[in-house]
Amino acid sequence: MKNSTRFFRNTDCEYFPCHNVADPESFSCLFCFCPLYHMEKCPGSPRTLSNGVKDCSVCMFPHRDYEAVIRILKQETRK
Repeated sequence: MKNSTRFFRNTDCEYFPCHNVADPESFSCLFCFCPLYHMEKCPGSPRTLSNGVKDCSVCMFPHRDYEAVIRILKQETRK
């Protein structure tokens, strides 16, 4: 996919891809830091570590579904 306002891939990043992915071509870096991280019940697949820290290292949600992330953020701002 071509870089745009809905998709961005930074292959020059020293961490790219920051997740194990089968298809790096479809991996979007647009939400490098997940804008849903603050949510107690986010729609991704976070784990909670024994020290209580939210670990999103296996979550691919913000890297695959731009429209869903934007929809959720809009809902959050309306609350």
